[in-house]
Amino acid sequence: MQNIERFDMAAPPMRTRWYLRPLIPLLCLPDLIRHRVRLTRVGVEGLKPPYLLLCNHNAFFDFKVATRAIWPHRANYVVAIDGFIGREGLLRRVGCICKRKFTRDVTLIRQLRRTVQNGDVAVVYPEARYSLCGTTAVLPASLGKLCRLLGVPVVTLICHGHHVNAPFWNLHDRGVAPTEAEMTLLYTPEELNVTPVGEINRRLVEAFRYDDFRWQKERGIRTPYKKRAEGLHKVLYQCPSCRTEFRMNSEGTRLFCEACGKRWEMTELGELRAEQGETEFSHIPDWYEWERANVRDEVARGVYSSGELPVTVDSLPNARRFLRLGEGTLIHDMTGFTVRGVDGDGEPFEMVKPVPSLYSCHIEYEYLGKFGDCVDLNTLQDTWYIYPHGKPFSVTKMALATEELYFAHCRAAGHPCPPGLA
Repeated sequence: MQNIERFDMAAPPMRTRWYLRPLIPLLCLPDLIRHRVRLTRVGVEGLKPPYLLLCNHNAFFDFKVATRAIWPHRANYVVAIDGFIGREGLLRRVGCICKRKFTRDVTLIRQLRRTVQNGDVAVVYPEARYSLCGTTAVLPASLGKLCRLLGVPVVTLICHGHHVNAPFWNLHDRGVAPTEAEMTLLYTPEELNVTPVGEINRRLVEAFRYDDFRWQKERGIRTPYKKRAEGLHKVLYQCPSCRTEFRMNSEGTRLFCEACGKRWEMTELGELRAEQGETEFSHIPDWYEWERANVRDEVARGVYSSGELPVTVDSLPNARRFLRLGEGTLIHDMTGFTVRGVDGDGEPFEMVKPVPSLYSCHIEYEYLGKFGDCVDLNTLQDTWYIYPHGKPFSVTKMALATEELYFAHCRAAGHPCPPGLA
């Protein structure tokens, strides 16, 4: 693997090519019409680039709404490297900037500065992954510093309805309409200059507060899709009735525990209702946060561990395709992630990500519909998709534990925590 060509992360961002500029909105238009997007603008009347656009992230549809919001201006979009697979040339010409998730990448800062120097919009999805249950994911502690460094207006674009339309755990498009989005001017350059970074982060957290399932219920939007609960057990991996982990399952409109037999119906309004007995959590994000609290308790007691899991590891050194690195083991515990194995040539491989190096991590459910659940770990030179198998596990629990371990580390060391995590 040492001689494999690596993705050129330092290549300067391209401005969107002139011949693609009219095509991009045309390709977005059918979905924008189908979902009857309602875009509200607050304080951005007459605003022209350069500016920084910070967007929440629930589905690919987010990009299409962002395209409408900034039209007719050019933009450079920060996109994870797996989005470039097989289409690097096109994405570069559209204006995308490649990023390996949850890495400290100084090169990206230079590229965003180049974007605003070109007079364009820098589009960033600071949650860095699709939301697991339609609520805010943790934001990086460096976000406020980035706003100050770029020195251009900071605008937020918060979309509602994208998760309930095509949730990360079941990507079937449910045809939710109308969806909504608010484009808001948060800071002018003059305001950034006199605002402490901590206050910028606090206000960003407030701007990013959203809850798609609450939004759905408040607007009375129904999703009659007959398989609307399928995949939900990937997020809700622990039974609140018997507290057993990794035995939840789902089918059709039902969520159920294979350990104690309790069953819940997911209604057309996105709520849960126990078929018998108490409904512990009718609101899906409440169940998710209960799981987080349980993980936090394990971390506080110093007992959190995934155990040693057999894994298959794929590598993505460039944007051509994944390469099978080999078989190995994964341990996620109080020290962080440790992945070890042997590649096809008999050479050992290893990636160690200690707790202070990761404030969050990227996971996938049934990646591409055939590879299963995985954890995505990155260096500046490579991306590993790590697929556990053979033992009960939950990548959702690993994601929650990554955040809670980092928070505990920050608290112990007296460091500022990522905004929105504490």
